[in-house]
Amino acid sequence: MSPTAEPTVATGTSAADAVEGTELPPLSVRVSRTDLVRYAGASGDFNPIHWSDRVADSVGLPGVVAHGMLTMALGGRVVTDWLGDPGAVLSYQVRFTRPVPVPDVVDGVDDVPGALVELSGTVKSITVADDGGRSARVEIAAKFDGKTVLGRAVAVVLLPS
Repeated sequence: MSPTAEPTVATGTSAADAVEGTELPPLSVRVSRTDLVRYAGASGDFNPIHWSDRVADSVGLPGVVAHGMLTMALGGRVVTDWLGDPGAVLSYQVRFTRPVPVPDVVDGVDDVPGALVELSGTVKSITVADDGGRSARVEIAAKFDGKTVLGRAVAVVLLPS
């Protein structure tokens, strides 16, 4: 999975400086068939809809699709890249709303650009605990081909002091 651009944090939008409405730096990731193979090996999810066009077509999918949990992980990445600490994620949940079809390789070479997944996030609320610690509710948007692929994607994170 290769980001099309390195994520950057604009001045005033660091996690420590977050306020309601803060927009996280967007992230665009191209997912290839090779990425699906790697993810299947790491996760143990070898469902053929993630590698066989024939099987995917037979169950009504638009071809081989990315693992839902892989797409969810990319949504989490937009948050952890911004936070700088994956351990600061207190909770994370999504609904899978649409599959992400991933183009086939050509002549055994994964030179096809891959499926472009575009991710962003917005701080919707901040809670201050009695001890002064701050947590934020971050809504995450994930789109493929201009259409939402993760619905109700929300992370609750502990903000750095």
